[in-house]
Amino acid sequence: MRRNESLLFFNAPAGRFFLVTLTFFLFFFFLIALFCHAEEVTGGAETEAQIFPLIARLDWRDENFRRLISDVETNRRRIFNLMVTRRVNTLDSIRAVADSLTIYRYMATNGDTIYSLAARCSIPYSALVSLNRLDNPSAIEAGRPLLLPSTPGIFVPQQPESSLEQLLASSHFPPFEDESAMISAGTVFYFFPGSDFNATERAFFLESRDPDTSFRFPLRSYRVTSGYGIRRNPVTGNVRLHEGVDLAAPLGTEVYATGNGVVTEIGSDPIYGNYVVIKHPNDWASLYGHLQRVGTALHATVRSGTLIGWVGSTGQSTGPHLHFELRHNGRARDPDRHLFLPNGR
Repeated sequence: MRRNESLLFFNAPAGRFFLVTLTFFLFFFFLIALFCHAEEVTGGAETEAQIFPLIARLDWRDENFRRLISDVETNRRRIFNLMVTRRVNTLDSIRAVADSLTIYRYMATNGDTIYSLAARCSIPYSALVSLNRLDNPSAIEAGRPLLLPSTPGIFVPQQPESSLEQLLASSHFPPFEDESAMISAGTVFYFFPGSDFNATERAFFLESRDPDTSFRFPLRSYRVTSGYGIRRNPVTGNVRLHEGVDLAAPLGTEVYATGNGVVTEIGSDPIYGNYVVIKHPNDWASLYGHLQRVGTALHATVRSGTLIGWVGSTGQSTGPHLHFELRHNGRARDPDRHLFLPNGR
């Protein structure tokens, strides 16, 4: 097409229609590109503020705080109807209570404690502890973001990590369909509306103040077959003090350090079989016997929960189990008094 013919085409009605249509489509695709870029920047998801309404201060001048207190009162009545009147004890009722849960967020300030927050929000401290995955009563410090639930209950993560979470999991798992519902709050939890810490869980939390003087479970799943104290040796028949606890578990089960410390002994003994000794702060030590094999090194620094070996049946043993001892100043101590055994007595 020659130049003059081109000018005639764009001056004609058909040419003008073509230009308008082309301009419209270019503008349309520009808007789509702009929208997609905005989605990419924001992640195409709700913001944290939309998911967890912010409570700036815990007083009645804060609208979200007023909503939290109102929600708590309403949900307490729902749980009362669920637990006391027994009119509804089905999966649908649990889901209805779980669906009424609203989670607010709050930034801890100086002077806040887990107990003052629980009292201010009319929520059991067990709900705050389990939802925020707190290990001990002193875990709150100024500036720490916290989640405040509007419904009393226990939150057990799908993947328990800390000793307290493993203890909670041992008493709540596997959950029955009519007693829990799954929720997501950054982590996937099983939510048990109306549940509270039992005596063992409460004691464990209250006594877990110092990570250097508190001890976790050396196994995640086990059965206590012999406790601390005077007993008849199942191999020799002799009656003497059993200085630890025997925790039966399948061959090859992972064994974890009970607390922070340094590996001071690794060896093989006619009685203990393959064993490891860890020295902890404040003159404490722990011993792990009958190991299939050792998974740490001499003089290694370990943290609470570090993998140190695997359950075996070496030494004087009648089957796969872990012989576990706690010693203070060189003297054996009853582990029952210093750590809680979720699958034990």
